[in-house]
Order: sequence, then C-alpha cells, then structure tokens
Amino acid sequence: MNQNRLILSSPLLEIMISRLCQQLLENHQDFSDSVLLGLQPRGIYFAERVAHELRQITSSNIPLGYLDATFYRDDFRRREPLKANATKINFVIEGKKVILIDDVLATGRMVRAALDAMQAFGRPRKVELLVLIDRQYNREIPVEPDYTGMKVNTLDSQRVLVEWKEQGNDADRIWLVD
Repeated sequence: MNQNRLILSSPLLEIMISRLCQQLLENHQDFSDSVLLGLQPRGIYFAERVAHELRQITSSNIPLGYLDATFYRDDFRRREPLKANATKINFVIEGKKVILIDDVLATGRMVRAALDAMQAFGRPRKVELLVLIDRQYNREIPVEPDYTGMKVNTLDSQRVLVEWKEQGNDADRIWLVD
C-alpha cells in the first residue's frame, strides 16, 4: 500500500527558506562575487525562491541560472530515456562563488554531474551546495551539503517529493513517499 507522509508545508517551509537565506548572507555578505545555480528540473523552483528572498533582503540583483546535468550523469545511457531541460546561464561563473541549489540530495550523483556540467561555463573560485532536503543514508558518492533545510531519514524504497505552487500545486508541501 502506497502511503505518503507529510514532512513539511507552509508556513514552516517559508521559515526554513528564510533561515537558509540568512546563512547565505552571513557567508556571502553583498553577493558581489556570488551566483546562484538551480539544478534542473526541480531545483529551479527552490532556487527561484532563494533568489527572490535574497534580492529582497540585499536589494541587489543576484545572478540566477539554471543548470541541466542530464548528459553528464554517469547512468545516462543505462536508464530509460531521460528528458533534457534547458540550461540558462547568462553570466560568467569564472572566478565566482557558485551556490548550487537543489531540492533533494539523495545519492549525490546529480551533484557530481552538475559539477562536471558547470565546467563548460568556466572554473568557479568556490562551489557550495544548498539543499532543501538531505536524504540521510542514501549517499553513493561522498557529497555533503554546505546548507541544509532539513535532514530526513529514508529507506531505499522511499523518496522525497517536493510540491511547489509554481508547478501548479495548490500549496507548497514536502512528502515522504513509500
């Protein structure tokens, strides 16, 4: 029997995003040397929320781009056909501090692929990882986020589903799906 368990919803989700933005502000101050990259497909919604809040707080136009790492995945040819998404990076990342943003960190393979894909746009000075949900005990590659909204203990048979209003859902919710 499939069971979905609600992990988090508004307004706690907004509070979590605000807390993460405050942590970013502490480390990046005015963001003059920093850029945000949301990982396609689902990390872009979280990245847009983070960018919006940071822009309101700092009153500066922090660059936000979308990165698709589909063709850099190590399982690209082993899985069912994957659908590529648009990469949209209209700024230079060479020598910048890049904050890679994704909604859920599980195995770490997508982050590894994103690091490879990012090299086509230059060599950043530093790369940090910001995730909304860190799935514990599922890592296959040694990747740990610099900023984490929430850690969730999961089994291999479970997944975390993030629903955003921007995707057409009636509310923002995070589910643990069996």
